[in-house]
Amino acid sequence: MTDDVKKFFTGLLHKVSGLHCIAITDRDGVLVTVTGDRVPEPALKAPFLSTFTNATDQASKLGLGKNKNIICMYSNYQIVQMNKLPLIVTFIGNQNCNVGHILAIENQIDAYLDEIKQAVTES
Repeated sequence: MTDDVKKFFTGLLHKVSGLHCIAITDRDGVLVTVTGDRVPEPALKAPFLSTFTNATDQASKLGLGKNKNIICMYSNYQIVQMNKLPLIVTFIGNQNCNVGHILAIENQIDAYLDEIKQAVTES
């Protein structure tokens, strides 16, 4: 992975109002993390990040097709997780974070995720 990938995601962190963290993970753990100063500690631990896999599997059983994204809203945080197999991209923002903006940049991140996917499959 290049510094361009980290730089791109750092730029996204600053572009999206209220966004605290972007984490890119695979089945083995966290690959890239870009954080601000207000990240909830449990949100970057394996038990939290791995729940997306279980939730997306259950959501796919609803008969509506393959699940692409999961959005969770809490009293102080909003979490958007994107299914970009073999990667999962997690965005953590405050309660006022613009989720629509996060969803709108999904296509922009694909090229950078391809570079990470290639690095993961080569290792």
